[in-house]
Amino acid sequence: MTRDVIHLTIADLSQFTKSLRGALPNSPSHVEMLNHVAQAAGYKNFQHLRLTNTPEPQVDQRKLDRALRNFDAKGRFANWPSKNSMQHLCLWGVWALLPAKTTLNEREISALIDQETATKDAAQIRRSLVEMRLLTRNKDGSRYLRVEQPVPTDARALIRKLSEVQRVPLPDVAFAFSRPAT
Repeated sequence: MTRDVIHLTIADLSQFTKSLRGALPNSPSHVEMLNHVAQAAGYKNFQHLRLTNTPEPQVDQRKLDRALRNFDAKGRFANWPSKNSMQHLCLWGVWALLPAKTTLNEREISALIDQETATKDAAQIRRSLVEMRLLTRNKDGSRYLRVEQPVPTDARALIRKLSEVQRVPLPDVAFAFSRPAT
């Protein structure tokens, strides 16, 4: 007899084991139950399961929606938020547009920021990116370089949403395959 493969995703393993323990007579402790569930899934113990499956933090959808209000319909940074935390999140969207591992002079980075944003305040954006350590510059301010670093979860979600909006639609190529009527 063949077995059907059923995939099970458990959002909260701790709550799952508490419910399971409640259904069992003479149930083991919570930690022992976590270890039993992990072993049933093929891991040595619960610590091994956590080590190989680091949980991804949840995106704060309200914060993401608030951040997106600061971008125009084309996905360009348009409004300077009043809250510092929102400024930081929005500047990640600008950071993602800067070329990686490319040294730019002040004029080049200002032109790029002006081209990619609707605020037309490249100096403020540049200074803020440097303050956030998303961008480095030499002491005389003549050379700028994007700092490569891990992107926070909310910023990653913002960058993903903006990249969907900023995509240039592909041209309609149906005309290339049409044949004239004979």
